[in-house]
Amino acid sequence: MHAPPAVVEPYDDSWPGTFRLLADRISGGLSVGHRLEHVGSTAVPGLAAKPIIDLDIVVATAADVAAAIADLATLGYHHAGDLGITGREAFDPPDGWLYHHLYVVQEGTQPLRDHLDLRNFLRSHPTHAQRYGNEKLRLAPLLQTDREAYVEAKRPLVEELLVLARGGG
Repeated sequence: MHAPPAVVEPYDDSWPGTFRLLADRISGGLSVGHRLEHVGSTAVPGLAAKPIIDLDIVVATAADVAAAIADLATLGYHHAGDLGITGREAFDPPDGWLYHHLYVVQEGTQPLRDHLDLRNFLRSHPTHAQRYGNEKLRLAPLLQTDREAYVEAKRPLVEELLVLARGGG
């Protein structure tokens, strides 16, 4: 399944419910102990975002990562590898499912810390969330021509926000 054309939209109150529906469907197919985290901009009330739900399946061990990968295959997910981010396994959703981003991460890894630290910081600092949302809206035209350029252009602000989230700056 290919990603839908990306746009940045104002926050939609339906996003948490969509996360819960996806999480319930995914959890039902997992045999390993896990928790599901709603991450990314759709997880921050009030934040402008691409209307694509991001989910992290958090497991305890490397063996659990392998088991989750196998379980997700039985649900119809396609394992896309780490997409250049060590410690995070990415998946394309099954045909017929709402498009979303799904990752399997082990507890305590850097990709999980990054997702949770940024989400939690933005949830508790609305001024910074507004600043991030404004930057995403400013960069949104790049999504129509070069999605990677959009990601790279917002990276400095994401890195700055992570430093602030971790008590730096």
